[in-house]
Amino acid sequence: MASEAVIKVRGLVNAFDGFTVHDGLDLDVMRGEVLGVVGGSGTGKSVLLRSIVGLNGPQGGHIDLLGSDMLHGSEEERRAARQRVGVLFQDGALFSSLTVAQNIQVPLKEFYDLPPDLLNEIAAAKIRMVGLPANAAGKIPSELSGGMRKRAGLARALALDPEVVFLDEPTAGLDPIGAAAFDTLVRDLQKALGLTVFMVTHDLDSLHAICDRIAVLAEKKVLVTGPLQSLLAHPHPWIKEYFHGPRARAAQDTAAHTPAQEGR
Repeated sequence: MASEAVIKVRGLVNAFDGFTVHDGLDLDVMRGEVLGVVGGSGTGKSVLLRSIVGLNGPQGGHIDLLGSDMLHGSEEERRAARQRVGVLFQDGALFSSLTVAQNIQVPLKEFYDLPPDLLNEIAAAKIRMVGLPANAAGKIPSELSGGMRKRAGLARALALDPEVVFLDEPTAGLDPIGAAAFDTLVRDLQKALGLTVFMVTHDLDSLHAICDRIAVLAEKKVLVTGPLQSLLAHPHPWIKEYFHGPRARAAQDTAAHTPAQEGR
């Protein structure tokens, strides 16, 4: 894996209504890795994601995304960075009145002036890429299952052929079989496309299945970052409870009976 950091966060401060969520948070995300971001309720996992992609304005710090200054750079610089990333929000966050194909075309229309035929071709290709049937293109989100909405949201996140993909609780609300299938899809796409993946999750199975490193948010900052095995030995009370509690043991048992991932 290359050692280049494609995301660099330094001294990040986020506060809302007098409550400080992040205070001096630092984080590096390396090119080509799958980074899982975990933390207790209120630690600002999604806030961190939104800050990095420019959807939330922090009170202080510095964010470098693919070489662009996301807090102090020009609008042109930040727009160029957003063109190189994709985001899957919770539950897909699809536009309810648009078809799946039209949802996928939204970022394409934001950045490019393409003819309708080409837009349809690209949408069809992304739909195939995430394992949806071709007829999903004409369906609206309410006609899809939860798992299909997640895949449609992922197809939209991949519309611009991004270098970095941000996933916010991608397996939340899915049954264990659907969640495992989505993990496999993310891992396969990451390998095939050479993606860097920033994944906010509480799903211990996902951490075991696809993450190269895990960043733990606690005490208003990233407390520790490292591979799963190193976190299993960490003495912090929340980390011990999270990675050694009943759910953690179930996830470890599942991982122990899963074939080793090739090339991971």
